[in-house]
Amino acid sequence: MTAEITSPKNPLIKDILLLQGKARERREAGLVVIEGRKEVSLAVAAGLAVRKVLFCPDIIPEEDARALLGTPGRAAEWYEVGEAAFSKISYRETTGGVVVLADMPARRLEDLPVRDQSVYIILEAVEKPGNLGAICRVADAAQVDGLIVCDPHTDIYNPNAIRASLGCVFTVPVVVSTFDETTDWLHRNRIASYATELTASEFYHRLDLTGRIALVFGTEATGLTDRWIQGADHRVKIPMRGVIDSLNVNTSVAILTFEAMRQRGFGM
Repeated sequence: MTAEITSPKNPLIKDILLLQGKARERREAGLVVIEGRKEVSLAVAAGLAVRKVLFCPDIIPEEDARALLGTPGRAAEWYEVGEAAFSKISYRETTGGVVVLADMPARRLEDLPVRDQSVYIILEAVEKPGNLGAICRVADAAQVDGLIVCDPHTDIYNPNAIRASLGCVFTVPVVVSTFDETTDWLHRNRIASYATELTASEFYHRLDLTGRIALVFGTEATGLTDRWIQGADHRVKIPMRGVIDSLNVNTSVAILTFEAMRQRGFGM
């Protein structure tokens, strides 16, 4: 059965606005708001439990929305939302007319696969959801074994992070952890850490990046903290030939991650 929502002041619309705007609300509810056809389809493919589906019939017919959700959408509550109400919860015009509420994934470090050639990306105190989303796309493209976000300053399920990732935040095993938990896990699993640092003496492309490795990156503004730099197995840098001394963090992640993939023959 499909319920109808016409008023922008509907309680469910207000609840979704709270979830979109507040990380604490998302954590307490254990829910994530997903907007957009591609993002929703990737979340469904990743196995997220969908609780509520809101669609705007002026943008997408109900049968198309149900086809998009498939079997996981059968147990969800469905809402047909008028254009005025839907515009309140839609961040962009290209949303595709679908917004869903789904259970927030809960992954731990112990859930990550550990193989002989595993590659992990570690982000320390990432601040910008757009950068986090872009890094999720890199992690998905390279098919890394895990993206570990340590002591984050932004929520990995921030709507801007989901949007920037094109839904890849759901296709990649993403774990939120602390410095101590992460370094202990690295040591227990004999994973070599490579800290990116401007004054490092080693260039990334001259190192052997095969085996179990973790590529560690710092904040957009200040880079890695001393505890990561001093505790790393290797300190590496990217050759910079221009007047600037650093790159955007998601660019740096892409460069090092795909060098590790190249050294593995891209798994082909």
